[in-house]
Amino acid sequence: MSQLATPRGSRTFIVIWFGQLVSLIGTGLTNFALGVWVYQRTGSATQLTLIYLFGALPAILTLPLAGALVDRWSNRRAMLFSNIGAGLSTVPLILLLWIDHLEVWSICLIVISRSIFMAFLNPAYTAAVTRLIPRKHFGRASGMMQASQATAQIVPPLLAGVLVVTIGIYNVVLIDVTSYLFALVTLLCITIPPHENTAAHEGKKSNLLREAMYGWTYIKERPGLLALLFYFATINFVIGIVQVLFTPLLLSFTSAQVLGTVLAISGLGFLSGSVLMSVWGGPKNRMRGVLGFGFLVGLSLMLSGVKASAPFIAVTMFAVFFFVPIVNGCSEAIWLNKTMTGVQGRVFATRRMIGFSSIPLAYLLAGVLADRVFEPLVAVGGLLSESVGRIIGQGPGRGIGLLYVIAGLLTLVAPFIGYLYPRLRKVEQELPDARSGDAFSSA
Repeated sequence: MSQLATPRGSRTFIVIWFGQLVSLIGTGLTNFALGVWVYQRTGSATQLTLIYLFGALPAILTLPLAGALVDRWSNRRAMLFSNIGAGLSTVPLILLLWIDHLEVWSICLIVISRSIFMAFLNPAYTAAVTRLIPRKHFGRASGMMQASQATAQIVPPLLAGVLVVTIGIYNVVLIDVTSYLFALVTLLCITIPPHENTAAHEGKKSNLLREAMYGWTYIKERPGLLALLFYFATINFVIGIVQVLFTPLLLSFTSAQVLGTVLAISGLGFLSGSVLMSVWGGPKNRMRGVLGFGFLVGLSLMLSGVKASAPFIAVTMFAVFFFVPIVNGCSEAIWLNKTMTGVQGRVFATRRMIGFSSIPLAYLLAGVLADRVFEPLVAVGGLLSESVGRIIGQGPGRGIGLLYVIAGLLTLVAPFIGYLYPRLRKVEQELPDARSGDAFSSA
Protein backbone atom coordinates (compact mmCIF):
# COMPACT_ATOMS: atom_id res chain seq x y z
CA MET A 1 0.00 0.00 0.00
CA SER A 2 2.72 2.48 0.98
CA GLN A 3 4.65 2.00 -2.24
CA LEU A 4 1.55 2.87 -4.26
CA ALA A 5 0.49 5.90 -2.25
CA THR A 6 3.07 8.31 -3.67
CA PRO A 7 2.94 12.03 -4.55
CA ARG A 8 2.54 10.90 -8.16
CA GLY A 9 -0.46 8.82 -7.07
CA SER A 10 -1.96 11.86 -5.38
CA ARG A 11 -1.53 13.88 -8.57
CA THR A 12 -3.22 11.11 -10.53
CA PHE A 13 -6.12 11.14 -8.09
CA ILE A 14 -6.52 14.92 -8.56
CA VAL A 15 -6.61 14.51 -12.37
CA ILE A 16 -9.32 11.83 -12.07
CA TRP A 17 -11.19 13.94 -9.53
CA PHE A 18 -11.19 17.01 -11.78
CA GLY A 19 -12.37 15.06 -14.83
CA GLN A 20 -15.25 13.52 -12.91
CA LEU A 21 -16.11 16.92 -11.44
CA VAL A 22 -16.59 18.39 -14.92
CA SER A 23 -18.68 15.38 -15.93
CA LEU A 24 -20.86 15.70 -12.82
CA ILE A 25 -21.52 19.36 -13.55
CA GLY A 26 -22.57 18.56 -17.12
CA THR A 27 -24.89 15.79 -15.96
CA GLY A 28 -26.29 18.07 -13.24
CA LEU A 29 -27.23 20.67 -15.87
CA THR A 30 -29.21 18.07 -17.80
CA ASN A 31 -30.86 16.58 -14.70
CA PHE A 32 -32.01 19.95 -13.40
CA ALA A 33 -33.35 21.05 -16.79
CA LEU A 34 -35.20 17.75 -17.31
CA GLY A 35 -36.66 17.82 -13.79
CA VAL A 36 -38.17 21.26 -14.31
CA TRP A 37 -39.31 20.25 -17.84
CA VAL A 38 -41.17 17.18 -16.54
CA TYR A 39 -42.81 18.87 -13.54
CA GLN A 40 -43.90 21.97 -15.46
CA ARG A 41 -45.50 19.85 -18.19
CA THR A 42 -47.17 17.25 -15.97
CA GLY A 43 -47.64 19.04 -12.62
CA SER A 44 -47.29 15.60 -11.02
CA ALA A 45 -44.85 14.67 -8.27
CA THR A 46 -45.46 11.01 -9.19
CA GLN A 47 -44.29 11.56 -12.79
CA LEU A 48 -41.17 13.31 -11.52
CA THR A 49 -40.38 10.52 -9.08
CA LEU A 50 -40.50 8.02 -11.96
CA ILE A 51 -37.51 9.75 -13.53
CA TYR A 52 -35.60 9.49 -10.26
CA LEU A 53 -36.65 5.85 -9.88
CA PHE A 54 -35.46 4.80 -13.34
CA GLY A 55 -32.26 6.73 -12.78
CA ALA A 56 -31.47 4.75 -9.62
CA LEU A 57 -32.96 1.24 -9.82
CA PRO A 58 -31.06 -0.11 -12.88
CA ALA A 59 -27.73 0.90 -11.36
CA ILE A 60 -28.59 -0.85 -8.10
CA LEU A 61 -29.53 -4.07 -9.91
CA THR A 62 -26.36 -3.91 -12.03
CA LEU A 63 -23.97 -3.31 -9.12
CA PRO A 64 -23.13 -6.95 -8.20
CA LEU A 65 -22.03 -7.69 -11.78
CA ALA A 66 -20.29 -4.32 -12.01
CA GLY A 67 -18.36 -4.97 -8.80
CA ALA A 68 -17.12 -8.36 -10.00
CA LEU A 69 -15.99 -6.89 -13.33
CA VAL A 70 -14.29 -3.95 -11.59
CA ASP A 71 -12.21 -6.45 -9.61
CA ARG A 72 -11.36 -8.29 -12.85
CA TRP A 73 -10.58 -5.14 -14.82
CA SER A 74 -8.30 -2.27 -13.95
CA ASN A 75 -9.96 0.67 -12.18
CA ARG A 76 -9.13 2.89 -15.16
CA ARG A 77 -10.74 0.52 -17.67
CA ALA A 78 -13.92 0.32 -15.59
CA MET A 79 -14.17 4.12 -15.35
CA LEU A 80 -13.57 4.47 -19.10
CA PHE A 81 -16.32 1.93 -19.81
CA SER A 82 -18.71 3.79 -17.50
CA ASN A 83 -18.08 7.24 -18.97
CA ILE A 84 -18.23 6.08 -22.60
CA GLY A 85 -21.49 4.19 -22.08
CA ALA A 86 -23.15 7.00 -20.12
CA GLY A 87 -22.09 9.57 -22.70
CA LEU A 88 -23.46 7.52 -25.59
CA SER A 89 -26.71 6.96 -23.68
CA THR A 90 -27.26 10.73 -23.65
CA VAL A 91 -27.04 11.05 -27.47
CA PRO A 92 -30.69 9.90 -28.06
CA LEU A 93 -31.82 12.71 -25.78
CA ILE A 94 -30.19 15.21 -28.16
CA LEU A 95 -31.87 13.60 -31.17
CA LEU A 96 -35.33 13.60 -29.56
CA LEU A 97 -34.98 17.25 -28.59
CA TRP A 98 -33.82 18.09 -32.12
CA ILE A 99 -36.94 16.55 -33.70
CA ASP A 100 -39.17 17.83 -30.86
CA HIS A 101 -40.44 14.38 -29.83
CA LEU A 102 -39.22 14.20 -26.23
CA GLU A 103 -41.68 12.45 -23.89
CA VAL A 104 -41.56 11.33 -20.26
CA TRP A 105 -41.35 7.64 -21.30
CA SER A 106 -38.38 8.32 -23.59
CA ILE A 107 -36.60 10.18 -20.79
CA CYS A 108 -37.15 7.10 -18.59
CA LEU A 109 -35.52 4.81 -21.19
CA ILE A 110 -32.52 7.12 -21.53
CA VAL A 111 -31.93 7.42 -17.80
CA ILE A 112 -32.21 3.62 -17.46
CA SER A 113 -29.40 3.13 -19.95
CA ARG A 114 -27.22 5.80 -18.37
CA SER A 115 -27.87 4.38 -14.91
CA ILE A 116 -26.61 0.92 -15.93
CA PHE A 117 -23.30 2.30 -17.18
CA MET A 118 -22.86 4.57 -14.18
CA ALA A 119 -23.04 1.52 -11.88
CA PHE A 120 -19.43 0.78 -12.84
CA LEU A 121 -18.08 4.20 -11.91
CA ASN A 122 -18.39 4.47 -8.14
CA PRO A 123 -16.85 1.07 -7.18
CA ALA A 124 -13.90 1.68 -9.52
CA TYR A 125 -13.46 5.31 -8.48
CA THR A 126 -13.60 4.49 -4.76
CA ALA A 127 -11.27 1.50 -5.10
CA ALA A 128 -8.74 3.68 -6.96
CA VAL A 129 -8.38 5.80 -3.81
CA THR A 130 -6.63 2.95 -1.98
CA ARG A 131 -4.18 2.55 -4.88
CA LEU A 132 -3.26 6.24 -4.98
CA ILE A 133 -3.79 7.86 -1.56
CA PRO A 134 -2.09 7.10 1.82
CA ARG A 135 -4.37 5.38 4.33
CA LYS A 136 -4.19 8.29 6.78
CA HIS A 137 -5.70 10.59 4.13
CA PHE A 138 -8.73 8.43 3.24
CA GLY A 139 -11.06 10.82 5.08
CA ARG A 140 -9.65 13.80 3.18
CA ALA A 141 -9.94 11.98 -0.17
CA SER A 142 -13.56 11.17 0.62
CA GLY A 143 -14.08 14.84 1.43
CA MET A 144 -12.68 15.83 -1.97
CA MET A 145 -14.94 13.36 -3.77
CA GLN A 146 -17.95 14.77 -1.94
CA ALA A 147 -16.75 18.31 -2.68
CA SER A 148 -17.04 17.49 -6.38
CA GLN A 149 -20.59 16.26 -5.81
CA ALA A 150 -21.33 19.46 -3.88
CA THR A 151 -19.96 21.63 -6.67
CA ALA A 152 -22.13 19.70 -9.10
CA GLN A 153 -25.10 20.51 -6.86
CA ILE A 154 -24.30 24.24 -6.71
CA VAL A 155 -23.31 25.10 -10.27
CA PRO A 156 -26.04 23.38 -12.37
CA PRO A 157 -29.06 25.00 -10.65
CA LEU A 158 -27.46 28.43 -10.98
CA LEU A 159 -26.59 27.93 -14.65
CA ALA A 160 -29.35 25.66 -15.92
CA GLY A 161 -32.22 28.12 -15.49
CA VAL A 162 -30.31 30.80 -17.38
CA LEU A 163 -28.96 28.43 -20.03
CA VAL A 164 -32.33 26.85 -20.81
CA VAL A 165 -33.73 30.32 -21.49
CA THR A 166 -30.74 31.63 -23.46
CA ILE A 167 -29.46 28.60 -25.41
CA GLY A 168 -32.25 26.03 -24.91
CA ILE A 169 -32.37 22.59 -23.34
CA TYR A 170 -30.91 21.05 -26.53
CA ASN A 171 -27.62 22.91 -26.08
CA VAL A 172 -27.62 22.20 -22.35
CA VAL A 173 -27.59 18.47 -23.15
CA LEU A 174 -24.77 19.07 -25.68
CA ILE A 175 -22.74 20.57 -22.82
CA ASP A 176 -23.40 17.37 -20.86
CA VAL A 177 -22.03 15.19 -23.68
CA THR A 178 -18.96 17.44 -23.95
CA SER A 179 -18.34 17.02 -20.23
CA TYR A 180 -18.25 13.23 -20.68
CA LEU A 181 -15.64 13.67 -23.41
CA PHE A 182 -13.53 15.80 -21.07
CA ALA A 183 -13.68 13.10 -18.38
CA LEU A 184 -12.58 10.51 -20.95
CA VAL A 185 -9.56 12.60 -21.93
CA THR A 186 -8.43 12.87 -18.30
CA LEU A 187 -8.73 9.10 -17.84
CA LEU A 188 -6.72 8.46 -21.00
CA CYS A 189 -3.93 10.65 -19.65
CA ILE A 190 -3.34 8.74 -16.39
CA THR A 191 -2.41 5.26 -15.14
CA ILE A 192 -3.59 3.51 -11.98
CA PRO A 193 -1.55 0.65 -10.44
CA PRO A 194 -3.37 -2.69 -10.91
CA HIS A 195 -4.83 -4.45 -7.91
CA GLU A 196 -4.02 -8.07 -7.10
CA ASN A 197 -7.12 -9.59 -8.70
CA THR A 198 -6.37 -7.98 -12.06
CA ALA A 199 -3.20 -10.01 -12.30
CA ALA A 200 -4.82 -13.09 -10.78
CA HIS A 201 -7.52 -13.19 -13.45
CA GLU A 202 -5.11 -13.00 -16.39
CA GLY A 203 -5.29 -16.32 -18.18
CA LYS A 204 -7.72 -17.67 -15.60
CA LYS A 205 -11.42 -18.37 -15.94
CA SER A 206 -13.64 -18.29 -12.88
CA ASN A 207 -17.28 -18.11 -11.96
CA LEU A 208 -18.48 -14.53 -12.42
CA LEU A 209 -21.67 -15.12 -10.43
CA ARG A 210 -19.68 -16.51 -7.50
CA GLU A 211 -17.42 -13.48 -7.60
CA ALA A 212 -20.41 -11.11 -7.71
CA MET A 213 -21.86 -12.73 -4.58
CA TYR A 214 -18.61 -12.54 -2.61
CA GLY A 215 -19.13 -8.89 -1.70
CA TRP A 216 -22.14 -9.91 0.39
CA THR A 217 -20.17 -12.76 1.98
CA TYR A 218 -17.38 -10.40 3.00
CA ILE A 219 -19.77 -7.93 4.62
CA LYS A 220 -21.96 -10.57 6.27
CA GLU A 221 -18.94 -12.05 8.04
CA ARG A 222 -18.27 -8.65 9.65
CA PRO A 223 -21.35 -7.70 11.77
CA GLY A 224 -20.11 -4.17 12.41
CA LEU A 225 -19.90 -3.39 8.69
CA LEU A 226 -23.24 -5.10 8.11
CA ALA A 227 -24.89 -2.91 10.76
CA LEU A 228 -23.26 0.21 9.29
CA LEU A 229 -24.61 -0.78 5.89
CA PHE A 230 -28.20 -1.17 7.08
CA TYR A 231 -27.97 2.04 9.11
CA PHE A 232 -27.21 3.93 5.92
CA ALA A 233 -29.89 2.05 3.99
CA THR A 234 -32.41 3.43 6.50
CA ILE A 235 -31.03 6.96 6.28
CA ASN A 236 -30.95 6.77 2.47
CA PHE A 237 -34.64 5.86 2.43
CA VAL A 238 -35.45 9.04 4.31
CA ILE A 239 -33.10 11.17 2.23
CA GLY A 240 -34.58 9.66 -0.95
CA ILE A 241 -38.04 10.94 -0.03
CA VAL A 242 -36.64 14.36 0.80
CA GLN A 243 -34.59 14.58 -2.38
CA VAL A 244 -37.32 13.65 -4.83
CA LEU A 245 -39.90 15.97 -3.25
CA PHE A 246 -37.63 19.01 -2.97
CA THR A 247 -38.63 20.39 -6.38
CA PRO A 248 -42.42 20.04 -5.77
CA LEU A 249 -42.00 21.49 -2.25
CA LEU A 250 -40.40 24.70 -3.54
CA LEU A 251 -42.42 25.02 -6.74
CA SER A 252 -45.63 24.84 -4.68
CA PHE A 253 -45.05 28.41 -3.51
CA THR A 254 -42.18 29.90 -5.52
CA SER A 255 -40.55 30.00 -8.98
CA ALA A 256 -38.03 27.77 -10.74
CA GLN A 257 -35.44 30.54 -10.39
CA VAL A 258 -35.86 30.59 -6.60
CA LEU A 259 -35.74 26.79 -6.61
CA GLY A 260 -32.39 26.96 -8.37
CA THR A 261 -31.09 29.45 -5.82
CA VAL A 262 -32.19 27.32 -2.85
CA LEU A 263 -30.64 24.23 -4.45
CA ALA A 264 -27.42 26.17 -4.96
CA ILE A 265 -27.40 27.29 -1.31
CA SER A 266 -27.98 23.67 -0.24
CA GLY A 267 -25.09 22.70 -2.47
CA LEU A 268 -22.95 25.40 -0.88
CA GLY A 269 -23.62 23.73 2.46
CA PHE A 270 -22.56 20.41 0.94
CA LEU A 271 -19.41 22.03 -0.46
CA SER A 272 -18.58 23.71 2.85
CA GLY A 273 -18.94 20.44 4.75
CA SER A 274 -16.93 18.60 2.12
CA VAL A 275 -14.11 21.16 2.24
CA LEU A 276 -14.09 20.91 6.03
CA MET A 277 -13.87 17.12 5.73
CA SER A 278 -11.08 17.42 3.13
CA VAL A 279 -8.99 19.60 5.46
CA TRP A 280 -9.94 18.02 8.78
CA GLY A 281 -10.28 14.36 7.83
CA GLY A 282 -13.04 13.81 10.39
CA PRO A 283 -12.96 12.94 14.11
CA LYS A 284 -10.53 10.30 15.34
CA ASN A 285 -13.45 8.06 16.32
CA ARG A 286 -15.21 7.97 12.96
CA MET A 287 -18.23 6.03 14.20
CA ARG A 288 -19.02 8.85 16.62
CA GLY A 289 -18.79 11.18 13.65
CA VAL A 290 -21.35 9.08 11.76
CA LEU A 291 -23.86 9.02 14.62
CA GLY A 292 -23.27 12.47 16.12
CA PHE A 293 -23.41 14.43 12.89
CA GLY A 294 -26.25 12.14 11.73
CA PHE A 295 -28.30 13.50 14.65
CA LEU A 296 -27.64 17.06 13.46
CA VAL A 297 -28.76 16.10 9.94
CA GLY A 298 -32.09 14.90 11.36
CA LEU A 299 -32.61 18.01 13.46
CA SER A 300 -31.98 20.35 10.51
CA LEU A 301 -34.18 18.27 8.22
CA MET A 302 -37.08 18.32 10.64
CA LEU A 303 -36.94 22.12 10.87
CA SER A 304 -36.91 22.50 7.07
CA GLY A 305 -40.51 21.27 6.80
CA VAL A 306 -42.18 23.57 9.32
CA LYS A 307 -42.37 26.75 7.24
CA ALA A 308 -43.18 27.57 3.60
CA SER A 309 -40.40 30.12 3.28
CA ALA A 310 -37.63 29.91 0.69
CA PRO A 311 -35.03 31.73 2.89
CA PHE A 312 -35.88 29.54 5.90
CA ILE A 313 -35.70 26.33 3.86
CA ALA A 314 -32.43 27.52 2.30
CA VAL A 315 -30.86 27.97 5.76
CA THR A 316 -32.07 24.62 7.13
CA MET A 317 -31.09 22.69 4.00
CA PHE A 318 -27.67 24.38 4.06
CA ALA A 319 -27.29 22.87 7.54
CA VAL A 320 -28.52 19.44 6.40
CA PHE A 321 -26.03 19.28 3.56
CA PHE A 322 -23.21 20.76 5.65
CA PHE A 323 -23.39 17.78 8.02
CA VAL A 324 -24.04 15.08 5.38
CA PRO A 325 -20.48 14.97 3.90
CA ILE A 326 -19.00 14.63 7.38
CA VAL A 327 -21.28 11.64 8.06
CA ASN A 328 -20.50 10.12 4.65
CA GLY A 329 -16.78 10.86 4.87
CA CYS A 330 -16.46 9.12 8.25
CA SER A 331 -18.34 6.10 6.89
CA GLU A 332 -16.26 6.01 3.70
CA ALA A 333 -13.00 6.06 5.68
CA ILE A 334 -14.20 3.09 7.77
CA TRP A 335 -15.01 1.04 4.66
CA LEU A 336 -11.71 1.91 2.96
CA ASN A 337 -9.78 0.90 6.06
CA LYS A 338 -11.63 -2.37 6.64
CA THR A 339 -11.83 -3.74 3.07
CA MET A 340 -8.97 -5.61 1.34
CA THR A 341 -7.90 -4.09 -1.96
CA GLY A 342 -8.37 -7.32 -3.93
CA VAL A 343 -12.12 -7.40 -3.26
CA GLN A 344 -12.98 -3.71 -3.05
CA GLY A 345 -14.88 -3.64 -6.34
CA ARG A 346 -17.25 -6.36 -5.17
CA VAL A 347 -17.56 -5.13 -1.59
CA PHE A 348 -18.12 -1.50 -2.54
CA ALA A 349 -20.62 -2.51 -5.22
CA THR A 350 -22.55 -4.70 -2.75
CA ARG A 351 -22.39 -1.95 -0.16
CA ARG A 352 -23.77 0.55 -2.67
CA MET A 353 -26.43 -1.87 -3.90
CA ILE A 354 -27.82 -2.59 -0.42
CA GLY A 355 -27.25 0.90 0.94
CA PHE A 356 -29.07 2.49 -1.99
CA SER A 357 -31.70 -0.22 -2.47
CA SER A 358 -34.05 1.69 -0.19
CA ILE A 359 -33.94 4.76 -2.45
CA PRO A 360 -36.10 3.33 -5.29
CA LEU A 361 -38.66 2.36 -2.66
CA ALA A 362 -38.53 5.92 -1.37
CA TYR A 363 -39.02 7.24 -4.91
CA LEU A 364 -41.99 4.94 -5.45
CA LEU A 365 -43.66 5.95 -2.20
CA ALA A 366 -42.76 9.64 -2.15
CA GLY A 367 -44.97 10.78 -5.01
CA VAL A 368 -47.96 8.68 -3.91
CA LEU A 369 -47.63 9.76 -0.27
CA ALA A 370 -47.33 13.40 -1.28
CA ASP A 371 -50.13 13.51 -3.87
CA ARG A 372 -52.67 11.18 -2.27
CA VAL A 373 -52.04 11.19 1.49
CA PHE A 374 -50.16 14.10 3.00
CA GLU A 375 -51.19 16.90 0.63
CA PRO A 376 -54.93 16.19 1.16
CA LEU A 377 -54.38 15.92 4.92
CA VAL A 378 -53.01 19.46 5.22
CA ALA A 379 -55.04 21.02 2.41
CA VAL A 380 -57.55 23.70 3.37
CA GLY A 381 -60.39 21.74 5.00
CA GLY A 382 -58.22 18.61 5.25
CA LEU A 383 -58.22 16.26 8.22
CA LEU A 384 -55.12 17.86 9.80
CA SER A 385 -55.63 21.38 8.52
CA GLU A 386 -56.87 22.69 11.89
CA SER A 387 -54.23 20.90 13.99
CA VAL A 388 -50.91 20.32 12.24
CA GLY A 389 -51.91 22.87 9.62
CA ARG A 390 -51.93 25.63 12.24
CA ILE A 391 -48.24 24.93 12.92
CA ILE A 392 -46.78 24.27 9.46
CA GLY A 393 -49.42 25.98 7.33
CA GLN A 394 -52.19 24.83 5.00
CA GLY A 395 -52.52 24.44 1.26
CA PRO A 396 -50.26 23.26 -1.60
CA GLY A 397 -46.87 21.95 -0.53
CA ARG A 398 -47.64 21.75 3.18
CA GLY A 399 -48.28 18.01 3.02
CA ILE A 400 -44.76 17.63 1.65
CA GLY A 401 -43.59 19.88 4.49
CA LEU A 402 -45.18 17.45 6.97
CA LEU A 403 -43.34 14.59 5.25
CA TYR A 404 -40.09 16.50 5.78
CA VAL A 405 -40.84 16.87 9.50
CA ILE A 406 -41.50 13.14 9.84
CA ALA A 407 -38.37 12.31 7.83
CA GLY A 408 -36.32 14.51 10.14
CA LEU A 409 -37.73 12.81 13.24
CA LEU A 410 -36.82 9.38 11.85
CA THR A 411 -33.30 10.58 11.11
CA LEU A 412 -33.05 11.92 14.66
CA VAL A 413 -33.96 8.57 16.19
CA ALA A 414 -31.70 6.39 14.00
CA PRO A 415 -28.34 7.40 15.63
CA PHE A 416 -29.66 6.54 19.10
CA ILE A 417 -30.76 3.09 17.91
CA GLY A 418 -27.41 2.58 16.16
CA TYR A 419 -25.46 3.54 19.26
CA LEU A 420 -27.23 0.86 21.30
CA TYR A 421 -25.77 -1.90 19.09
CA PRO A 422 -22.20 -2.62 20.28
CA ARG A 423 -21.00 -4.15 16.96
CA LEU A 424 -21.83 -0.89 15.20
CA ARG A 425 -20.59 1.41 17.93
CA LYS A 426 -17.25 -0.44 18.22
CA VAL A 427 -16.73 -1.40 14.55
CA GLU A 428 -13.40 0.45 14.31
CA GLN A 429 -11.98 -1.18 17.43
CA GLU A 430 -13.23 -4.71 16.78
CA LEU A 431 -12.27 -5.00 13.09
CA PRO A 432 -8.57 -4.86 12.18
CA ASP A 433 -7.50 -2.62 9.33
CA ALA A 434 -7.47 -4.63 6.10
CA ARG A 435 -4.22 -5.29 4.29
CA SER A 436 -3.54 -5.49 0.59
CA GLY A 437 -3.86 -9.03 -0.61
CA ASP A 438 -5.62 -11.25 -3.06
CA ALA A 439 -8.72 -12.35 -1.24
CA PHE A 440 -10.24 -13.93 -4.33
CA SER A 441 -9.17 -17.39 -3.26
CA SER A 442 -11.55 -17.15 -0.33
CA ALA A 443 -14.42 -16.17 -2.57
